[in-house]
Amino acid sequence: MKKQITLLATALTLSSTATFAQDINPSEVPSVVANSFKKEFPKASDIDWELDGDNYNVDFEIGWGIDHEIWYDAAGKMIKHEEEISKGDLPKEVTSKISTDFKDLRIDGAKKITEGMQVTYKVELENFTEEWKVFFSSTGEVLHRIND
Repeated sequence: MKKQITLLATALTLSSTATFAQDINPSEVPSVVANSFKKEFPKASDIDWELDGDNYNVDFEIGWGIDHEIWYDAAGKMIKHEEEISKGDLPKEVTSKISTDFKDLRIDGAKKITEGMQVTYKVELENFTEEWKVFFSSTGEVLHRIND
């Protein structure tokens, strides 16, 4: 009996922590949020909406598969924007820091993250034995790194 209660508690914990956002139909997105999105990104395609707590999250593409992810509050204000970028679009300060501090790793992907007026960069770095996600400021300062 004790084992069953432990298993049930573990299952409930996993299900509650795994459910952060919920897919929603575009018709369920408030018009103020949908209008803000359409005005800012009229050429968006492959659009998927989620409700993430009190915020609305939208994944979409522009052009040849350039991925974007944006969070809006219920009033239609953009909270956060993650945009896939090429390594050539990284600031020189970031690529310079990578070439000195992570010289044995290559860039596997990059995102520009805008929250309010602050811009940061998330760069996936790897070689045959290591994978890292490193967050940089616009000036090349390492803000955070995660070993995958």
